[in-house]
Formats: sequence, structure tokens, C-alpha cells
Amino acid sequence: MSTIEIEQEQAVSPVHILQTGMSFWPAKTLLTAVKLGLFTELADGPLFASEIQQRLKLHERSYFDFLDALVALGFLQRAGFGFTATYENTPETALFLDRNTPAYVGGLLEMANDRLYPYWGDLEEALRTGLPQNEIKRTGKPLFEAIYADPSGLEMFLEGMAGAQVGNFMALAEAFDFSQYKKLCDVGGANALLSVCVAHRHPGLQCLSVDLPPVTQIAQKNIEKLELTHRIQVGTLDFTSEAFPEADVITMGNILHDWNLEEKKMLIGKAYEALPVGGALVVIENIIDDERKENAFGLMMSLNMAVETTGGFDYTHADFHQWATEAGFRSTAKIHLAGPSSAVIAYK
Repeated sequence: MSTIEIEQEQAVSPVHILQTGMSFWPAKTLLTAVKLGLFTELADGPLFASEIQQRLKLHERSYFDFLDALVALGFLQRAGFGFTATYENTPETALFLDRNTPAYVGGLLEMANDRLYPYWGDLEEALRTGLPQNEIKRTGKPLFEAIYADPSGLEMFLEGMAGAQVGNFMALAEAFDFSQYKKLCDVGGANALLSVCVAHRHPGLQCLSVDLPPVTQIAQKNIEKLELTHRIQVGTLDFTSEAFPEADVITMGNILHDWNLEEKKMLIGKAYEALPVGGALVVIENIIDDERKENAFGLMMSLNMAVETTGGFDYTHADFHQWATEAGFRSTAKIHLAGPSSAVIAYK
């Protein structure tokens, strides 16, 4: 073997392969901490390991490893060592993983722990069969029918979606020019979070959040709690079978990727028909980059759609532009929001 060949072998490392292949370890460690409410327990300040053990009802065998693993992963801070050590939240976990803070994003992680984590164990089957691997395997019901039939599951799902979307909706309220519009309709508005974020930032805009009846009840309570009933209305809509309400702006947050190509085009067409000339369709998703090689989260979200739905998939801006212009829209644009998420806009 030549010196050059030896140097090349030494330069190539399996570290990235092994870290990615075993990345379910840190993921499940964090998800378990969120599910146990660890970061909420630490909201009032540092605790000894023994206090955490008692509060979370942990067995004595592994709780030190669990807490110190969270320290090593950067999700906890520790002062001292051993039995005299105290543990506390980092600035990030204090803000985003305390269930009592408005910025809590743990709903998404709790849903990942309870639903997505076990379902992704069947990714191989999804890739081989093309069939979803979620509730439909046990109940025979499609994703949303199964979730909506279970009030506790529906609430968890909506909390998870809120945790995933709040940063994007706040960014959209800042980045998109709503000043030229008077009425917004959020199709598939869930708990009305998008309308809430936009209404706070743009007081002149009237908002309508529409979804299926079990969801609108939750949305109405949320709007009443925030005292925004004078700015945001709630309506019922089965957007697969009914026409969209007329509005100057129609938004869809993490809706379009749930559906197959024919259904995607149908929803875009309904938006086109409901908008006036000059109106805009705004779609918020983890838009895959046009070269399909950078937004790994968007690509894995598309794999998640294979696990969760019968035909859903994520897409690029170029894909959206083609579908939107086919429907009659004159132009499209893309605005980066937060992390891997973007808004793609179609103008009529």
C-alpha cells in the first residue's frame, strides 16, 4: 500500500456515519426528559439529583447517567459533582421547554415521543410498501380521522403543531407585507395560532381561521382566552370538499404537504378561485431547496409524510411555482422564515 493510499484512508472517518446512525440515543434522551417534565421541574431553580429523582419517580440505577447525559448534550447545567451536585436549565431549555412559558415548544417533542418515534421504527416498511405506518395500521382509519376521534390525542397533536409553527408564524408576520390586505383566511387553521400571530402584528387585518368542527372548538377557546374575538373569527370548513372562503390572503401552514399531487393542485386551485386579483396564497412548509441537497430536515419531513399519510410529500419552490402557475397565478416568491422553514407565496 502506498503512502498516498494510507493518508487517504486515515483522512476518511466513520464518525459522521456512527453519529448519525446512533442519533436516536440523544433524541430519545431529550424526548424522555421533556415527557417527564424535567425542565418544568427545574423552572424555579437548581435541584439536587436526589430531589429530581424523587419528583420524577426515577429508579436509582440510572438517574445520574440520565442527568449527566443531558449535561453533556447541552440541555442541563451542573454545579458540583456527585451527590452534592445541583442541576438547572440552560437558557434555551428554560425558555422553550418549561411547560408554563408561552414559548414552550415541547408539545412537538411530546408528540414525537408518543407518536412519531415508534412509527419511524417502521420506515423500512414504508419505503418498501408505500403505505403509512401510523394509527391506520391498528385502527384502519386515516391519520386525521384517527386523531380527531380521540380528544386527548387531538389536543396533543395541536400542541405539537403549535410548538413547531409558532416561530414560523411570528417570522411570517414580520417578513410578509400584509399592509395592502384587509382580510386573511387561514385554511386548516388548527388552534388559530397563525391568525393570532398575524393579528398581534397587524391590527388592521381581520382574520378568519377555518378547520373541521372538533378543531374549531379548541381554536375558539384559544381566541377567547387571548381576548382576540374582535379580530379573529372561527369557521368550519372541510377543505377537501368545500370551496374556500373569499379573502385577500389565504394561508396554509403545514397543510399542503399532507396530500398527494392531485390533491395539492386541487387545494391550490381552490385558493386561486377564492382570491381577488392582487390576492396572495401563502404556504408555510419546510420547503426543500431546488437542488434537493441542503434542506435535510425538509427531505426527512417528506419521509415523515410517507410514514404518516397515504400520498403526502414535501416539495421545492420550483415544484410549487409550477403548480401555482398552472392554476393561473401570475408569479411566486419564497421567503425564509425560521430554521428549515419557508413561506412560498403565489400572487394572483
